[in-house]
Amino acid sequence: MKRLILVALLFVFSESLLAEEINNPNSTLKRFAVESKADRLVIQLRKQPIAEFVFADSKIQRPFFANLRTPGGLQVSRNHPPVAGTDPVDHDTMHPGIWLGFGDIGGVDFWRNRGRIEHLRIAESPGSNGDRLTFSTESRLVTPDGQAVCRLFSQFRLTDLGRSWRVDWESTFQSADHDLTFGDQEEMGFGARVATPLTEKNGGLIISSTGRKTASATWGQTADWCDYSGRIGERTAGITLMAAPDNFRPSWWHNRDYGVFVANPFGRAAMKQGAPSIVTVKKGEPFRLRFAAVIHEDDYTPADAYQQFKSIARIENSLEPKSGP
Repeated sequence: MKRLILVALLFVFSESLLAEEINNPNSTLKRFAVESKADRLVIQLRKQPIAEFVFADSKIQRPFFANLRTPGGLQVSRNHPPVAGTDPVDHDTMHPGIWLGFGDIGGVDFWRNRGRIEHLRIAESPGSNGDRLTFSTESRLVTPDGQAVCRLFSQFRLTDLGRSWRVDWESTFQSADHDLTFGDQEEMGFGARVATPLTEKNGGLIISSTGRKTASATWGQTADWCDYSGRIGERTAGITLMAAPDNFRPSWWHNRDYGVFVANPFGRAAMKQGAPSIVTVKKGEPFRLRFAAVIHEDDYTPADAYQQFKSIARIENSLEPKSGP
């Protein structure tokens, strides 16, 4: 009898630990794991694969996150590479998952892989602190003929939120030799390509922080965030992209019904919102951008997730700044 009671108590205890791990975003039981490979970091959350951070690719000339999954195992970004017959294969070298891309920096196209964002090093090795994983990288932007444009320092923070997780991507650009100019195009900023079942063409929906719905209604409009969600089987899942309130200006949104959406603070004329915008950063001065993406499934509210991101950003801004490039 005592043995049966002990087994029952152990079962209840283990079940409570599992519930604590899944439902409490502050649980110390949460753990990220990272496998380092020659060209990428393979990231797991609670022993489940959730993303690959690729920093060297022969076709895509910039770092990106690919094959993003919720903690429950639902893939919310398009297969990378896309699977013919399952996925549309358009823009396969431009829409890998989640990325930073810029169609015009100093007249060079870093969106369509004409210039390249060349990985130099992992500046801060991946380190997990309970519900958070951090790492940083240093890159340089290079023209097609090999001329250096600037350095790029990227700080990544992945946070376990229970049934969802968030990646914060803070980027700092700096040139020691000349001024930097960011041009005016649709294809500028922080982008994602959702999984094929989640696209509006397959029944999914884009909603913005202003309450607008659909890709066409949100295209060219400013918003703090846009969420792209749909159904996978009996479950709801998606990606929310967020622009930090401390960026140099709000973002317009380049959203499409086939699955891509982009937070773009540069393309004023391209997004039909005014005169052409040329953003100039003086030689030697750092220029910072901060965005985030939440990978989520059922029981999720994007407005609440944005408030949490905004609060964390405010706290981090109150701390001493990290060294950049």
